[in-house]
Amino acid sequence: MMQARDVIDQVHVILVYLLLVLGASTSGERLLAITLSVLGFMSTAYFFQPPYGSIADGKPLDFVALVAFLATAIVATHLLTRAQTEAREAEARAVEIQSLAKLGSETLSAGRAADALARIAEVIQTTLGMSECSIMSWDEASGFRAYAGASAGHADSDDMLLGVLERAAPAWVRASGEIVSGPSGEHDAAALSQGEPIQKIVIPLTVQGRVVGVLRLSNLSPVQLDLAKRRFLDAISYYAALAVDRVRLVAEAEHAEALREADRLKDIVLASVSHDLRTPLTTIKALAQSEALQGNRSAAAIEEQADRLTRLVSDLLDLSRLKGGGFAATPELNTAEDLVGAAVRQTRGLFGDRPVRAIIDLDSPALVGYFDFAQSLRIIVNLLENAARYSPPAQPIELSAMREGDMLVFSVADRGPGVDEGDAAHIFEPFYRARSAAPDTGRAGLGLSIAKTLAEMQGGTVKYARRPGGGSIFSLLLPATEVGVEALEQSA
Repeated sequence: MMQARDVIDQVHVILVYLLLVLGASTSGERLLAITLSVLGFMSTAYFFQPPYGSIADGKPLDFVALVAFLATAIVATHLLTRAQTEAREAEARAVEIQSLAKLGSETLSAGRAADALARIAEVIQTTLGMSECSIMSWDEASGFRAYAGASAGHADSDDMLLGVLERAAPAWVRASGEIVSGPSGEHDAAALSQGEPIQKIVIPLTVQGRVVGVLRLSNLSPVQLDLAKRRFLDAISYYAALAVDRVRLVAEAEHAEALREADRLKDIVLASVSHDLRTPLTTIKALAQSEALQGNRSAAAIEEQADRLTRLVSDLLDLSRLKGGGFAATPELNTAEDLVGAAVRQTRGLFGDRPVRAIIDLDSPALVGYFDFAQSLRIIVNLLENAARYSPPAQPIELSAMREGDMLVFSVADRGPGVDEGDAAHIFEPFYRARSAAPDTGRAGLGLSIAKTLAEMQGGTVKYARRPGGGSIFSLLLPATEVGVEALEQSA
C-alpha cells in the first residue's frame, strides 16, 4: 500500500487495518486485536497521511479520523470478544442442560436406587472427562459404601475422604501433589481452586445439612475446572446426595417390610400351633385327673404341667388375637372399688396365707371411670399373679386405687427383687425375659405385654416404677370421669 499511497485514499488503508483487527478478534485474541488497532493508528498517520514520516505534525483533521478508527476498532474488538465469550458460555450451559436431562432420564429409568447412582457417576465422568468417578455413602455403623468407581476397602483407607466428612467441605489435590481443603461448612464445588490444575477432587454430599456421602473424582493428568464445570458439579452433587439418601431410605423400607412380614408369619404360626395344642392338653388333663382318682401319685404333677401349658397356650392365642384385632374393649361406667374388690376375691386362693392389702384413697374425688370391667380385671389379676410369683412369702402385697388428674390409678406393689434398669424399658415387649430371671419360671414373657395392650385399647396404659425400699410397683391407668357419679350413688 505504501507503493500506491499517492493513488489510494487513507479510508481504504483504514478499512484494511480494520479487517485485520476484526480477524484477530475473531480468533479470540483480544490483546492482539488491540495491539493491531494501535499499530494501525500509528501506521496510517506515519505512512499514509502527508506530510509522511510524522504522526501529528500538520494533521489535525486527519488525526480526528484516526482516533475514530482507533475507537471503532477497540469497541468492535470488545463487542466481538464478549459475544464469543457469551456463545461459549451458552454452549457450556447447553452441555450442562443436556447432561442433566440425560441424568434425569437415566435415573428415572433405573430400576433400583443403586442403579441410579451408577448412572449419575457415569454422567459426571463423561461430562467432565474424568478417568474415575465414584459415589460413596457414609454412616457411622458401616462406614463407607461405594456404588461406582471404587471399592469400599479403598475408600476406608483414604484419609482425605474422612477429612471431607469431618469438615463438610470439599478438598482437592493440585498438580504438585498438595492437598487443599475448602472453607469448613462450604459444600459447593465453587470453593475449588480456579488457578492451578487439579488431579483429584472430593466433594461432600449433603441432604438438609446432613452429610450422607462423598463424590470422588480423579484423572490421570491434571484438569482445569472452569466456572461452567464447577457450576455443573454443584448441580450434579445435589442429585447424587438425593440418590444416596434414597438408597438409604429404600434399604430401611425393605428392612422394615421384612420385619413386618416376619412378624406376621410368626403370629400366624403361633395362632395355629396354639389352637392345635388346646385339644391334646385338655385330653392330657382329663387323663391325669382320671389317674389321680385311681391313686396315681404322678397324676398331680402331670395335671399341674398341663395347666401350665394351657396358660401358655392361652396367652399365645390372646396375643395373636390382640394383634389381629380380635379383642374388643367395651368401656362402661364403673367404680374403682368394685374392680379392686373383684380382683381380691378372684385371687384369694392364689396367695394362701400371704397378706394382701387393698387400699382405697377415700380423700380423692369419686373413683369412677369409663373402662371395660372384664378386661381391666384381667389386667389387675395378671399384675397380682406376677407380684405373688416374685415377692417373698412373708411380705404383703398392696393393691391400691386413687385418682390422679383425669386418670384412675390402680397400683400393685410388692417387695420382690425389682427390675434392673437395663430391663425396665423392655419388660412390656412380647417374649422378653429379664436377664436376671430364672431359666424356667413357667412363663413366656407375655403377661405384661398383653396387660399393656388391653389397657391401651381402653385409652389407658400400664407403667412400672421401682418401689422405695425395694420391690416393684406396676400401675394400671384408666380414664376417670365425673359423669354418672350421682346415678351410681342412687343405684347403690
